[in-house]
Amino acid sequence: MNVLWRYGSLGLLRAALTRDCGKVAGFSRKITMQRYSIEERGQPNTAEYRLYFKNAEGKFISPFHDIPLYAEAEEDTDVPAKKSKTNWDKNVFNMVVEVPRWTNAKMEIATKEPLNPIKQDIKKGKLRYVSNIFPHKGYIWNYGALPQTWEDPKHKDRDTNYCGDNDPIDVCDIGSKVCARGDIIRVKALGVLALIDEGEMDWKIIAINTLDPEAEKFNDLEDVRKYKPGYLEATTEWLKSYKVPDGKPENKFGFNGEFKDQEFAVEIIKSTHELWKAMVHKKSDQGDIECKNVMVSESPFCCSEDEAKAIVQSAPSLGKSNPVSSEVNIWHFLKK
Repeated sequence: MNVLWRYGSLGLLRAALTRDCGKVAGFSRKITMQRYSIEERGQPNTAEYRLYFKNAEGKFISPFHDIPLYAEAEEDTDVPAKKSKTNWDKNVFNMVVEVPRWTNAKMEIATKEPLNPIKQDIKKGKLRYVSNIFPHKGYIWNYGALPQTWEDPKHKDRDTNYCGDNDPIDVCDIGSKVCARGDIIRVKALGVLALIDEGEMDWKIIAINTLDPEAEKFNDLEDVRKYKPGYLEATTEWLKSYKVPDGKPENKFGFNGEFKDQEFAVEIIKSTHELWKAMVHKKSDQGDIECKNVMVSESPFCCSEDEAKAIVQSAPSLGKSNPVSSEVNIWHFLKK
């Protein structure tokens, strides 16, 4: 099944993926070095659509809780020998791709549902799509989250004095490859931006896919400025303005909009990982977060393989894709 994305006024089309469709259970696609696969359920482009995850053993898992935060270089049989493996343990992480670059659908890990599938966000009863703000089309990076992290809404950040947004920490992958929804990629953290989204702390990690052809050139934010001039500024502008076409004010930033370096970013990731560990081991209040998992050792929320399978099978089978409104292709021009 070939999927095409329309590039608005530019009239460009991209053949996204050739997918192997499953039978009654839904669609399954192998991703990222056979480590994980996905299964689609429900009707795409509707509120019921879900993307569930399996591990290499075929067990249904939670991408929020069961995929490790830290990537391990020694497991990679396909990392080119010439690529350096230094610092993998401290600044390379697994990333769940929720939104491929250039697309508009606001897809996200469903933190309040069992097994936390990816679903499309809904606002005021409608599927949510981010607006195209000239000169951009959709998201300007591969956008997603770091598993096993949590921005606790009851934890006040000591630097910004804002509490977390109740989600795993977000990642902007600046690599050249356009990923697919549900990909699990390994990314090198380069820095972080402190977005204040409607009064909540919403860190944005700037990272690059370790399999990017130029990944070795990028080791800090200065390398981004050197090799991809204008990208960091475009990132700030995008995050500041993306809600304006919906009638909302511009977002604000901590540290006067200054990007913080790699060391700072890694410390933020570590702290949100500790908050996640406390939650999933019931040492803190998880609120409305669904902590059901299959692989987390000694977690009181751990469930059986059969229970996880039953959760997925209770969701509607994969149906025909719903058409997307042409409004998604509108370009918005904002006054500076």
